[in-house]
Parts: sequence; C-alpha cells; structure tokens
Amino acid sequence: MGLARPSTLFCTFLTLLNDRMGESIIFPLLPFLLADFSTDGRTLGLLAGSYALAQFSCTPLLGALSDRYGRKPVIVGCVAGSVVGLSLFALTVSLPWSRVWPGALASGLPLALLFSARLIDGISGGTAATASAVLADISPPEQRAKAFGLLGVAFGLGFILGPALGGGLATISVSLPLVVAVAFAVVNLIVVLTLLPETHPVDARVELPRKRQLQPFAQLAQVMARPSLRRLCSAFFLFFLAFSTFTAMLVLYFKQSFQWGPGRSALAFLVVGVVATVVQGGLIGPLVQRFGEWRLTLTGLGIVTMGCLLVTLATPGREVGMVFSGVAGLALGTGLVTPCLRSLVSRRMGKAGQGAALGSLQGLQSLASVLGPPLAGITYESLGRQSPFWLSIGLMLGVAMTLVSGRSALVGGEPA
Repeated sequence: MGLARPSTLFCTFLTLLNDRMGESIIFPLLPFLLADFSTDGRTLGLLAGSYALAQFSCTPLLGALSDRYGRKPVIVGCVAGSVVGLSLFALTVSLPWSRVWPGALASGLPLALLFSARLIDGISGGTAATASAVLADISPPEQRAKAFGLLGVAFGLGFILGPALGGGLATISVSLPLVVAVAFAVVNLIVVLTLLPETHPVDARVELPRKRQLQPFAQLAQVMARPSLRRLCSAFFLFFLAFSTFTAMLVLYFKQSFQWGPGRSALAFLVVGVVATVVQGGLIGPLVQRFGEWRLTLTGLGIVTMGCLLVTLATPGREVGMVFSGVAGLALGTGLVTPCLRSLVSRRMGKAGQGAALGSLQGLQSLASVLGPPLAGITYESLGRQSPFWLSIGLMLGVAMTLVSGRSALVGGEPA
C-alpha cells in the first residue's frame, strides 16, 4: 500500500499530461497536416469541431461508467482510444496516397479517415474527468484542492511541451510530431495498465443512470433555468464561443497571410501556454485578493479584445511583434476571465449545487468548442480571412455588455 499513492499520482499526472499534449501537438499543425487533402477553412473548422462534438457527447457517459465499473477500466479504455485515434491520424497523413491509390484523394477517403481518427480521439477524451475522480478518491476533503492543483500543472506543462515539441519536430517532418504523440500515448497506456490501482471501491459504486440523465444538454438546461446563474453562464458560453472561433483559424491565417511555417505557428501557441500557466499557476490568487473577480473579469475581457485586435491588424512584413503580443494578451486575458467567471458562478451556489453548476460550465465550454470552429471555417471562406477574428471581437463585446447590464445583480446578493 505504501507505493499505491505515489504510483496513482504518477499515473494520473501522466494521463493528464498525455491528454493535453496530444491535442496541443496536433492543433497548431492541423493546416500543414491537411495541406495534401484540403486547404479549405470549412474542412479545418469541421475537423476541429468533430473532436469537440465527440468529447462533449461522450464525457457524461464515461463519467457514469467510471462510477459503475471503476476508474481504471475507463482510463485504460480512454488512453487506448487515444492511441488508436492518433495512430490512424498519423498513418493517414503519412501515407503516399498518390502512389498507394491514385484515386484516393478524389474519393475523399483520406479525409474520411482523418475525421474518423478525430472522432475516436474525442470519444475517448474523458480522461481529464476520470483522472479528476481518481484524485478525489485518494484525497481527503481537506486535501482535494491541493490534489486538483495537479490538473493545472499537467495541463499547463502539456500546453507548453506540445507546441514546443510539435514546432521543433515539424522542421524535420510535419508528421513526425504525430509519431511522438502516438509513442507517448503508448507509454501512458502501458503505465496505467501496470501501475494504476483501482481507486473506486466496489461498495461505493452506483448503477448507471437513465439514458435521459446522460444526455449532455439535460444538466445545462437545469442550470440555465436558474435566474441567478443564467446571465453568468451565458457570458461564459459566449466568451468561449468567441475564443474557439478566434483560435480555430489562427494557424491557417498565419500560413496563408504571412507564409508562416509550422515552427513559428507552434511558437505562438507556446507563448500562449507559458503566459496562461504563469497567470493561472501563480498570479490569479493574489490578483483576486487585491482586485476581486468582477474587476478582473472585465479587465481580462479588455485584454483579450486588445489581443484579438493586434492579431487582426497585423500586416505582412511587420506582423511578428503584433502577433506575439496579441496571442500573449489573449492568454493573459483568458487566464483572468476563466477562473473569475467560475468563481462568480460558484459563489452564487450552495454547497449542494457546486458539482452541477461547475460541471455545466465545463459542458458550456465544450459546446462552444463544438460550434466555434465550424462557424469560424464558414465565415473564413465566405466573408474573408479576418472575418472570424472580427466576429470574435464582437462576441467579446457582447460578453462585456451581458455582464455590465446585470452588474448590480451579479455583484450583489440578488438573483441576476
């Protein structure tokens, strides 16, 4: 038993790191990986949205399965699914289709395989929620906040290492980062199979809920029906819709407007990872104590909007400084807005409603990630390359108006 806790923490950390790294390696390289199959923004947006859609749809079921059958089988299944999805994606972009099957591109088979790979990866993307349950299982209530700090560390480190590895390896071969992502997922699978103990005892397991309760919109509807939360939750959803719309076409925009390669594009996301980790890892606590959630939320919205404007107004030849300043602002502002809005929602709930409310915020964030990329792809191709960015700026202003118009209710104790 003496080794159970260290091995559990190690397995959980590795799983969370793999979850974040797998995504942060692929996302900045997607336009380059798709170059032989499609250069259309709609395709890129739909591909990004398909992963989020599968994850949004299946995460409630995976959580219920872990409560019924234990954490380890679900984590093993999720990591195995990640291995399959990443391997299929890597194989598809690496095959010389013109020699293997000259008519493959015209048939759409490679794109179908890429969408299948992202759907498989998304379906098995419930590792973060199940890993959080593992941490809750092994930690007494007074130690859970500290244990959950492991989530932030793993996600921050993954968002730094992913773009750094992806950008560096892509200079050798654009598909090489995928091979590394697959290898890391395989190591993760071996580790959880051999070292991870089951943390959810049999006597604590519960029956699977009804299908209706596993429907991802059910809990969202319950929380949005509460007047005291509706305005805050709407603002949270609009913020992440704007964020996902802006970031979905970012790398394609860099590639087509500035002729940036995968290395420089990945470096922009590395800046995002570093800034976000510093803000949420060390600065947010003292800043909240000094200024409060309300002021920091509005300040963060202003910083995000300025960051979006800097990227949008950057011109070829002089774009580097403006783009890197813009993405740093985007990360800084998001690092302020996200935890502050979560805190404002949490403070308006009693102890019994915390799980449902905060779980619904995660659901709203996932739903925004489903809708944002396809919306960005459609506007990018139909209205021009900068149109998703202007749309995001408009949505950010909408978030600010939503919050300011209900300020007295949100800051005070009366329902919004």
